[in-house]
Amino acid sequence: MTGQTRLTVDELAARAGVTVRTVRFYGTKGLLPPPQLGPRRVGHYGPEHLARLALIEELQHQGLTLAAIERYLEQLPPGISAHDLAIHRALVASWVPEDAAEVTLEQLERRTGRALTGEDVDRLAAMGVLERTGDAEVFRVDPGILHLGVRLLDVPITLEAVLASREVVLEHARAAARELSRLFRAEVGDASATEDIAAVKSLSASMQPLVVQALVTAFQRTLKEELRAWFDGEPGAQSGR
Repeated sequence: MTGQTRLTVDELAARAGVTVRTVRFYGTKGLLPPPQLGPRRVGHYGPEHLARLALIEELQHQGLTLAAIERYLEQLPPGISAHDLAIHRALVASWVPEDAAEVTLEQLERRTGRALTGEDVDRLAAMGVLERTGDAEVFRVDPGILHLGVRLLDVPITLEAVLASREVVLEHARAAARELSRLFRAEVGDASATEDIAAVKSLSASMQPLVVQALVTAFQRTLKEELRAWFDGEPGAQSGR
């Protein structure tokens, strides 16, 4: 970890919005990997710990018990990166979107752990991560995709490419959601409107961790296959399939 990403337990707790006691509790339960020990055996945490805390918080927000969260995290591959953890959180959050919250620029910078230039704010607004308000120093922020959006600020591609990628993901995510909704309703069968909605919600909550895992795994594998085909120069690899 670099000096910029080395956090003490107090800094990690403050950045994640939890107590130090909570961080230590998650550590004893195995939900959070142990810190790296530095001089004088002081524990240091990195972006993976912060991303994992955010995922745990989101899973709790969706109503999963601690035991269910433990099972969910056990299914994640060893050494999973902060980026992939953020993807998991974004997918979980998108199941029941969080309400946008109004924050000041100072609060936004504290949540992201970095200073934001005017250009950064413009890019985040274009990606749909935040919206401007009547006050130039206050923004409406989508918590579910904030950290993914901030990570994209450092990706060396044009804003146009980022926006095009976002539209591709949204288009296929909507298609998957529609098909999953249709399948859930088919499984529920005939019922009154009220019973139907309650049954679909119950089935959706039960299936949520499995669907998120399947989406992430399928996407990662498919993307690797597409990139491998492109690198190998296979016909059709660059044809937009």
